[in-house]
Amino acid sequence: METKARVIGGFILLLLGSWVLHSFLALLVWAVVLAITTWPIYQRLLACNEVQGKVTWGALLLTLLIGAIILVPLAYGLSRLLDEAQSLGQILTEAQHVGLPPPVWLETIPVIGQWAKDTWMNALGNPVVANESLHWLGTGAAITYTKNFASQLLHRFFGFLLTLLVLFFVYQHGTGLSQYVLATNRKLFGETGVRYAIHATAAVRATVNGLVLVGLGEGLLLGVGYAFAGLSHPAMLGALTGVFAMIPFAAKLIFGACALVLVAEGHMAAGSSLFVFGVVVILLADNYVRPRLIGGAVKLPFIWTLLGIFGGLENFGLLGLFLGPTLMAVLMSIWRDWVADMGESDTTTEDALPQEEMIEIEPLPNASPTEFDDGQ
Repeated sequence: METKARVIGGFILLLLGSWVLHSFLALLVWAVVLAITTWPIYQRLLACNEVQGKVTWGALLLTLLIGAIILVPLAYGLSRLLDEAQSLGQILTEAQHVGLPPPVWLETIPVIGQWAKDTWMNALGNPVVANESLHWLGTGAAITYTKNFASQLLHRFFGFLLTLLVLFFVYQHGTGLSQYVLATNRKLFGETGVRYAIHATAAVRATVNGLVLVGLGEGLLLGVGYAFAGLSHPAMLGALTGVFAMIPFAAKLIFGACALVLVAEGHMAAGSSLFVFGVVVILLADNYVRPRLIGGAVKLPFIWTLLGIFGGLENFGLLGLFLGPTLMAVLMSIWRDWVADMGESDTTTEDALPQEEMIEIEPLPNASPTEFDDGQ
C-alpha cells in the first residue's frame, strides 16, 4: 500500500512539474540535443592541458562557442535583411511617384514573358496603379507586421539565451545526470532500458551529424557554385541553402530558384550548369552520405529515417527533425529484440518436443535481426 501511494504521489508530482515547465520543455530538449551531440567535443576540450580539470571553464567556453556559431550568421543575415528592406522602401517610394518599370529580363521568359510584362505594367507600371497596389503599405498593417516580427524575434532571442544557460549546466553536471538517467532506466526497465537509452543517445548524435553536417556541406558546395555562376551574395545564398538542406531534398527550392533567375536574366549556360551541379550534390548527399551517417550508426533503414524526419517535422516543428529519427531508431531496436526473443522461444519449444513431433514441424526460415539490417 505504501509503495503504491509513493508511485501515485510521484506521478502527480511529475505531472505538476511538467505543467510548470511546459512552456520551456522545447528549450530544455534543445539543450539536451545540443549537449548529446557536442559531448565528444566537450570531452576532448576537457582533456586539453589548458582546461584540464576546469569543468566550469570548459563548459563556459564551449557554450559561448556554440552561441557564437549560431548567433553570428543570424545577426549578419538580419543586418542584410534590414539593408534590403531600406532599399525596398526607397524603391516603393519612387514607384508611388513615377511608377515601377518592369525588369529587362522579365520579357525574355519563354512563353509567359509578354504576359508577365503586361501584368507588371498593369500593377506597378504607372504612379496611379502603383499607389493603388501599394496602398496597404500606408495603412497600419505594415506597422503591425513589423511589431509582430520584432516581438517574435525578441522572444526567440531570450529563448535561445535560456537554452544556452541550460546547456551550460548540462555540460557542468552531464556525467552525474547521465548516471541518474541510466540508473532510472535500469530501475524501471532493467538492462534493456539502459541499452535503449544508449541507443537513443547514439540516434540523436547520428541524426544531428547526418542532418547538420551534410546540410552545411551542401551549402558550402552550392555556395561555391553560386559564386562561379555569378550570383550576388553567394555566401548568404550558400548559408540559406545549408539551412534548407537539413531537411532532405529541400535545398532544391533554393538552387532551383537561383537557376531560374539566371535563365530569366539570359544566362542560360550558367543557370543550367548550376541546376545540374545542384542536382548532383543533392543526390549524392541525400542518397549516399546522409543514409550512411544516420542509418549506419544506429542500423536504421533510410526509409524509416526519412519518415521519422518528415513526421517529426510535421508534429514537433524543427525539433522533430531530431526527435523523429530517434524515436524510429528506438522502435526499430525494440522490434529487433522482440524478433530475437521470439526466435529464442521457438528454439526452446522445439528442443522440448519429442523427436517424433519435431519431424512433423515445418522448419522456420533461418532469419535473424542481423539479416534485416543487411537489407537496409
